[in-house]
Amino acid sequence: MRSPRVLAGTAIAALLAATAGCADVEGLQSEGDLGIVHAPQSLWKSIRPDPPGPGQQPGAAALVPGLPKVSEKSKGMRGVDALAVVRADITAAVTEDGGTGRLVDPRAAQRLALCTQAVGGGPDCPVRPGVLHDLTGDGKEELITALDIDGRVSELRVYAVRDDGAVARVLARRGVLEGVEVAAEHLAVREPTSNPKYVSVSDYVWDPKARSMNLSQLTLDECPALTEIPLSGDGSRCAR
Repeated sequence: MRSPRVLAGTAIAALLAATAGCADVEGLQSEGDLGIVHAPQSLWKSIRPDPPGPGQQPGAAALVPGLPKVSEKSKGMRGVDALAVVRADITAAVTEDGGTGRLVDPRAAQRLALCTQAVGGGPDCPVRPGVLHDLTGDGKEELITALDIDGRVSELRVYAVRDDGAVARVLARRGVLEGVEVAAEHLAVREPTSNPKYVSVSDYVWDPKARSMNLSQLTLDECPALTEIPLSGDGSRCAR
């Protein structure tokens, strides 16, 4: 008769053999308690926002009034006074929204008053140097610039020349510009999120039907370790 120890060992061996199909090379693994899967719960099902009225879409394309037509020989926005374009656009937006902040930050006009007639608006001008880049793929360059409001919030603007020579705003975006990148016909805007480990990336591409830069993709990206930037109050170097 076999001893109880031998019988126990045989039983354990048989149990392991029976469960071998569920083991990997490292042996049996436990996935832990997966919990209970719940279906999504919709909140406030009966409440829906009203559709936007005319002119209530801040990012919609619009002609910039009060600017001279651009010559057909010009390569898009090259040679156009960027500061004059921003002034005309902001002035028109403030007039249209009545200072409500719907189309532009109410402080924008006050900030623009810091710009002088000097080249580039002077040292205190909050309008960023314009960048020329072909975002529409037509061989002509668009103007990309931004008006910094308070050291954190900025008004990002992109302008293009239409076929008739009129200057149009094709993108308006208010936000905390952690980064703005261009590649081919894409413009990506990086902004902080509530999680300091990640930034949101909004990818805009040209929409020929709407004649504007439209959002095509929204993703999350890991915040790079910017060691040369001092830590902020929340201990983050990215979501400043």
